[in-house]
This record gives sequence, structure tokens and C-alpha cells, in this order.
Amino acid sequence: MSSTNRTVVVTGIGATTPLGGDAASTWEGLVAGRSGVKPLEQEWAADQAVRIAAPVAVDPSEVIPRPQARRLDRSAQFALIAAQEAWKDAGFTGKAGEAAEGEGAGIDPDRLGAVIASGIGGVTTLLDQYDVLKEKGVRRVSPHTVPMLMPNGPSANVGLAVGARAGVHTPVSACASGAEAIGYAIEMIRTGRADVVVAGGTEAAIHPLPIAAFGNMMAMSKNNDDPQGASRPFDTGRDGFVLGEGAGVLVLESAEHAAARGARVYAEAVGQGISADSHDIVQPEPEGRGISHALQHLLDNTDLNPAEIVHVNAHATSTPAGDIAELKALRKVLGDDVDHMAVSGTKSMTGHLLGGAGGVESVATVLALYHRVAPPTINVENLDPEAEAAADIVRGEARKLPVEGRIAALNDSFGFGGHNVVLAFRTV
Repeated sequence: MSSTNRTVVVTGIGATTPLGGDAASTWEGLVAGRSGVKPLEQEWAADQAVRIAAPVAVDPSEVIPRPQARRLDRSAQFALIAAQEAWKDAGFTGKAGEAAEGEGAGIDPDRLGAVIASGIGGVTTLLDQYDVLKEKGVRRVSPHTVPMLMPNGPSANVGLAVGARAGVHTPVSACASGAEAIGYAIEMIRTGRADVVVAGGTEAAIHPLPIAAFGNMMAMSKNNDDPQGASRPFDTGRDGFVLGEGAGVLVLESAEHAAARGARVYAEAVGQGISADSHDIVQPEPEGRGISHALQHLLDNTDLNPAEIVHVNAHATSTPAGDIAELKALRKVLGDDVDHMAVSGTKSMTGHLLGGAGGVESVATVLALYHRVAPPTINVENLDPEAEAAADIVRGEARKLPVEGRIAALNDSFGFGGHNVVLAFRTV
């Protein structure tokens, strides 16, 4: 098929997060301003400097049959749960091309893709099986270890579940991975390579080693006495992110394909902007220059009008440097248009899902447009003066967005290594 420039829409959403086992309960928790952060109850947590995290609200063992779960890393379990919800939500049943009730049988598998990202991949499998090797010997290591630990495991399993043949991909760009996956999927459809793509991000890294490593590099909050108040984007007392886990997945589709089958459309996926800081392996460029370039790339390569943008789901990890750099970039590129944008930091409730963040926050951004409500940023007791001067932070409670006309929203995701991805969605 020749290269085209097709309109891309969102027809399905799915999630499993610290706020709920599906997209609906997650959205309800976000709008209510509920925190999913808890004290870690595992024995190993007692020796950690960081003893809090945001585990999923519904453990995958309650959803996935045990024989199947034993062959999947936790990150793949999350991805499969979210993808299956999104697939069903989009109106599909069964694998593409197979005889089944519903719309699944009507999809050409050669025109169906999957792009599921993870920043770390099967880290818990890798570490747990190494412990098995040391403690119990070679014969006790699971034969499923390699397919479980490989970073493309979640994407491969989602692709197998839906029957995707147009391509199954796994961008790995730290905490920007989930957003980059959705951006890649948009381009797959826009250029005519696929009609439907299941895309998003997943992560499962609540384990002693990642927590010790992040804690020792001073990236995580050590506010163990107040778990639910620990993640506080834009607050003067912010002291690092809180580790979360889970997955968020969208079903993206060409507008023509969606219309032909009478699908419900949540929003248009307008496009992506991508850049790299080339500044430091972990520290953000303090003036947000790389972020500015990503945002400008988005504007230059789409028909998005800055005046349409009324909401931003900020990356806002609750780190001293990162939160302000992001707002500086918005102000630099969008100027006074930022004044009418409701900026939300949903990591204040979910924690930071690393490679899964862009997936979950894209779900939140799409639902914010669909319901025309911006979730709050919780725990902002003393708003940083630089943040107050740069943007309109939604605090305390959710805020209604304009009820009439076409509106748009941004989802920002940035990662170690200087990766920057800005996604744009718009009402239809």
C-alpha cells in the first residue's frame, strides 16, 4: 500500500493500575483524587530506604489463569489484561481473521499491529530466576525464563492474543517508552502499514533491586511516613517519584476503518513529537530545550492548533528539576496559550509506572477529552512559585473542560537517556 496520511482514532481503552483493575475504575480514582500509594509489606522492604510504592489494585493472579500466568512475566500479565480490555472495548471478539462472533473476524491480520513498550522488561523474572539458579541449581531454572524476561515479551504475547501480523514492536526508551509505542502505532496507521494497532506501555519493577537502585540515586521519595502524600508534583516539598506498576493500552484505528464498522470513537490521535536532550544520562536539560523541540516537532508535523489545547497530562514525576523544566518548555513553545490549559500531574495518584506511564497517561488523556474533565494533581500543599508562574496547575479537585467545540490535549512523557515524547489527542 502506498504511503498515505490517514486520520487515526482511538476506539478502545484498557488499563490495570494502582487505582483499579480496569480503565473505568482507574478513571474514577483519578477524578476522585485517590492515591494508590501504599507501604510495602514484603519482608525485604524493611531494609530499604524507600518503603513505599504503588502496586496494582487488582493482582493479575485474580484475572489470568495460573497455568498461563506461570509462562508470563508480571509485566506481560499487565499488558495482556489491559490489551484484552481495550480489544473488547473496541468491539472486537477473538483473534483477527478467525471465525468468531463480533468484529474480530472482520480484521485482516496482515493489517493489524501491536506495539507494547516497557522501560525495563522482565526484570523480576531475571532476578528471581537468578536466585533460583544460585539457591536451587541449574535444573530448577524455568525453561520459560528467556521469553519471560525479554523486553518484547509483553508485545509478543499481546500480538499472539489478537493475531497481529502487520508488525509487533517494542520501543525501549525508559520512561518515555509507552508514549513512544503509541506514537509508533499512529505512524503505522498513518502511513498505510496497518489499519488497527494495539498500543501502550507496561511495567512491573516493584522489586528490591530496582527500588534500592532508584533510592540510592536519590530519584525516589523517602516519605515513608506519609505514603499517599509522597508523590507531590509541582509542590515545593517534592523529593522524588514513587514507583508504580501496571499497564495502559489503546486500540488505534484508521478513521475510515472505524467508520466502516460503526465503531465508537473516543478521540482522534493527532500525532507525536519526538526529540532527545543529549544532555545527561539521567538529569533533564534544565531549561526544557529538548522538550521544546519535541513539542515544536509535533506542531510542525500535524494540523494541531495551539488554541485547541485545553489540557496537558504532564510527565510531572515529582522531582525537583524535571517538573519545572517541563513547564518552561510548554511556555516557551505555546506562549500565552498555556494560560488556558489545565495541567494535571496524575502520577501524584498512580505513582510513576516508568515504561507503562505513557500508556496509562494516554488512557487518562483520552478519557479527559471524552468526558471533558481534567483530573486533579493531589498533594500540592505549597505550589512552587516557578510552577505557578508557568502554568495553570489543576489542584485539589477535578476541573471541567470546555463543553462545546473541538478541544485537544497533550500527554508528555520523558525518560532517562534524554528521551522526549509528546502525544496529542483531539475530540471528534
